[in-house]
Amino acid sequence: MKPVNSFIHVLIFIFGLGATIQLSAQVPYDRILNAHEEPHNWLTYNGGYMSQRHSLLDQITKENVENLELKWVLQNQVFGAWQSNPIIVDGIMYVTERPNSVMAVDAVTGRVFWKYRHQNADNARVCCGANNRGVAVLNDKVYMGTLDANLLALDRINGQLLWKTEVGDVNLAYSVTMAPLAVKDKIMVGVGGGEFGIRGYVAAYDAETGEEAWKTYTIPGPGESGHDSWEGDDWEHGGAPVWITGSFDPDLNLTYWGVGNPGPDWNAGQRPGDNLYSDSVIALDADTGELTWHFQFTPNDGYDYDSVQVPVLADMIWRGEVKQLMMWANRNGYFYVLDRTNGQFLEGKPYVRVNWSSGLDENGRPIPTPQPEGEPTYPGNQGGTNWYPPSYNPNTGLFYFSAWENYATIYRAEESEYVPGQAFLGGGFSVLAPSPGAPTIGIGRTNPINNWTDEVGYASLKAMDPQTGEEAWSYNQFDVSDSGMLTTTTDVLFTGGREGYFHAIDAENGELLWNVGLGGQIVMAPVTYMVDGVQYVSVISGNSLSTFALRN
Repeated sequence: MKPVNSFIHVLIFIFGLGATIQLSAQVPYDRILNAHEEPHNWLTYNGGYMSQRHSLLDQITKENVENLELKWVLQNQVFGAWQSNPIIVDGIMYVTERPNSVMAVDAVTGRVFWKYRHQNADNARVCCGANNRGVAVLNDKVYMGTLDANLLALDRINGQLLWKTEVGDVNLAYSVTMAPLAVKDKIMVGVGGGEFGIRGYVAAYDAETGEEAWKTYTIPGPGESGHDSWEGDDWEHGGAPVWITGSFDPDLNLTYWGVGNPGPDWNAGQRPGDNLYSDSVIALDADTGELTWHFQFTPNDGYDYDSVQVPVLADMIWRGEVKQLMMWANRNGYFYVLDRTNGQFLEGKPYVRVNWSSGLDENGRPIPTPQPEGEPTYPGNQGGTNWYPPSYNPNTGLFYFSAWENYATIYRAEESEYVPGQAFLGGGFSVLAPSPGAPTIGIGRTNPINNWTDEVGYASLKAMDPQTGEEAWSYNQFDVSDSGMLTTTTDVLFTGGREGYFHAIDAENGELLWNVGLGGQIVMAPVTYMVDGVQYVSVISGNSLSTFALRN
């Protein structure tokens, strides 16, 4: 750990905050554990440990949602896709800016109370933008991961840096872009850097001191179970990053994490074998980090179908029996239902066009059908969906997520040599993207070289029935969507699109209830909270965080 004065601290603390703001209130583990008992707050990345992104607030309904109006806007000071997920505690919103700033904001007015700015190392590098997806809050501290692979603890009252600990080696392109997860007395994070030949892991740190409590690698080493799924020394630089926040089942004491693709990304032949635990969900003991079970979605992935989607947990009657389930819309184009106690495969069906596999066997393992060289693979490199958080609504029993329809990629495999800190990709690709007006190959017309045709692609908000694995309804958008989901107990679903529209949709049937143009792409999920009897909904569009409530 390094001294707390090693980075610049910007403090804009304002006194006289008013009766509605309770900066001194503690956020112990029990509050997060029972987040459903205080739906006026949003205490974790996905609203609660089950990651359902479903709110019990009921002031905004299908009947009055058209009366929403803009209450305040907060402008990001750094250009680029703003992917942060706000945390709201007793009237205070904690939100990050690119690349690594944290703000405490009045959730009623948007006034900034304090701001902490972290200065990343000059050689910090990430594959896909200087993104930060948010913070965790526990007791009196706010926690943030950084692009130069550190974990920071800030004083929640004034934003002062309390400790900083190294999570990974920035010289080898390790990074932390995800929002941490606070469980009991630990702060858990995973590492990015899969495109640079890292060896991925999830690690837990003491919430008070920053000392490492445990570390679990996502690629097993010699003598460990699954190591034989790698050949030679491929495992040493095999990727398998973890860059989206996991879930937690307190009854099972298991925390669940989605694991990214193996490296090099697009040359599966260079790393023979299943390449465990890439493209998997892993279940870890929350106290020790011990691997309890895993399920691999895409063995020996050559398409960059990393499985960092959010594990959504729910208890429901499954085929006549009460089951503890996990639902997963995977980037590889299949929707899965697993038993989260042991990882047993229960259901899996495609939700978009899939041609890299002809189906799943009885254990959920894909039956590969690789396409000939020069032919398109469906879904494409970005997947049928990606990292954006889905939602599960217990009222409707449906699972909601953004999908990319009729989207494909033509891959090109090349031999790559690992060089520390440099890209380790194994080839490249051409995208056949659902992007109206953009230069494309073969979208909506015949390709004269390969003589294949296809429809124009588009975005689809899908409502899946986990009981059947079938689509209940869909809501199509003009452009692709990178937005996550939020549902409420009044069966209103909030989401957005890359074209900048913020939508309220009937969660029962997919009918549009209300929308508004905000002018910038929406690449995060909305959140909702309540202060002084008023329910708010916040969403980030472009470089602006916009907050709505009903007209007085």
